[in-house]
Amino acid sequence: MAHMKAPTWLDVIAQTERALACGALRSFDTVQSVIEDGGVRFHVRQAANLARKEEASKLAAKSAADAASEWRDPFSPCEEALRVGDIGEQHFLLLNKFNVLAHHLLIVTTDFEPQECLIGEKDFAALFACLDCFDGLGFYNGGAIAGSSQPHKHLQMVPLPLDADTQEALPIEPHLEAARTDGIFRAPGLAFAHAAAWLDNHDLAHAHATYRRLLEAIGIEPLDVAGVAHQSAPYNLLVTRRWMLAVPRSVSHVEGVAVNALGFAGSLFVRDDAQRGIVESRGPMKLLADAAIS
Repeated sequence: MAHMKAPTWLDVIAQTERALACGALRSFDTVQSVIEDGGVRFHVRQAANLARKEEASKLAAKSAADAASEWRDPFSPCEEALRVGDIGEQHFLLLNKFNVLAHHLLIVTTDFEPQECLIGEKDFAALFACLDCFDGLGFYNGGAIAGSSQPHKHLQMVPLPLDADTQEALPIEPHLEAARTDGIFRAPGLAFAHAAAWLDNHDLAHAHATYRRLLEAIGIEPLDVAGVAHQSAPYNLLVTRRWMLAVPRSVSHVEGVAVNALGFAGSLFVRDDAQRGIVESRGPMKLLADAAIS
């Protein structure tokens, strides 16, 4: 497969400035703290002020109302002020309109495909084209239970490091390093169900085959729907330049705290003090274990 051309990091920065200037991009101000659990320094971001908390509640209510009404695809057409550019002919890069992490990006299929479709080689080509331009964490929320809010297929990406102040690697990465081996493996220090593998290169066929092997390892089988391979159950996928990790999912929330793929990387978002208290008392690792499948 030919190498795809993706927008550059300078393109992302420039479009972010334009989107902020016209009000199309709405970032959540957060206060960050660290909760250490199981040898992982979990980053917990909490909505910073009452106005933002109320806005988040309204957005959640709107999402619930939208789900109950006729659905309109926000990616077709997308909001032009948020569009960074094309990635090849079948994907485009989009700023996440309501972002907690700066420069949160969406890699969206140009034509509609269901989010429950399995990730294909062309999807990986689009992701790796972006990863070749700038270091980041790619991730996928496979279905609503895994944290997806839109049924139009899209991968997501945030730049690394997640914490610009510490410049530390992803919080879970030391556990993966400690358990590093050839093939599919599990890191004993991570209490949630998962399967992981190291990527020696960005060969697309190898990356796609590794992804399918990870799904098999966590019990996700391909399900034929009108001739297209779909997932048989919800899951999250994390992808960096060096490794890939998959997590089977059982519930979307634990005691009201939403969990998506970023949680399993070591980054959680909470709306208020009550939710932060739940994360602290329960422990982030136990919370993630309960969101996955034991």
